[in-house]
Amino acid sequence: MKSRRHDLIKKIIEEEIIETQDALAEALRVRHVRVTQATISRDIKELYLVKVPAGNGRYRYALTPSESVRFSERKMKRLFKDNVVLCDFSENIVLIKTIPGGASTVASALDSSGWTEVLGTVAGDDSIFLLVKPKYAAESVAARIQALLR
Repeated sequence: MKSRRHDLIKKIIEEEIIETQDALAEALRVRHVRVTQATISRDIKELYLVKVPAGNGRYRYALTPSESVRFSERKMKRLFKDNVVLCDFSENIVLIKTIPGGASTVASALDSSGWTEVLGTVAGDDSIFLLVKPKYAAESVAARIQALLR
């Protein structure tokens, strides 16, 4: 129930301007989800929702930037097919070569992917170093990237 409610909250705040906890609770009730103010408050903390300007001096709830840029697997496949030309690894570093100018977008997608083995990326114009932990996971991360290219 909680994960379904969290998914619904994300959808609501992407589609509507929700300025208050009361407005969020009402939007959930309209969708037949009963919640208390305490539950809404907890959900906001757990989802790391933030208030962002909505214009005219108003503020609305939104996903944190790292949440909002997360790519679906379909989008990742398209991004990688369009930009990545090579993927290889050595020790705990995966090297990804992209078309010129494509590295920062691919690196950003990897940074926000939620892949637990990925510690971070360093991107140039057409190359990315992806740091992996533990060391033995580099091969599986490279294989996962190769799978996105198919």
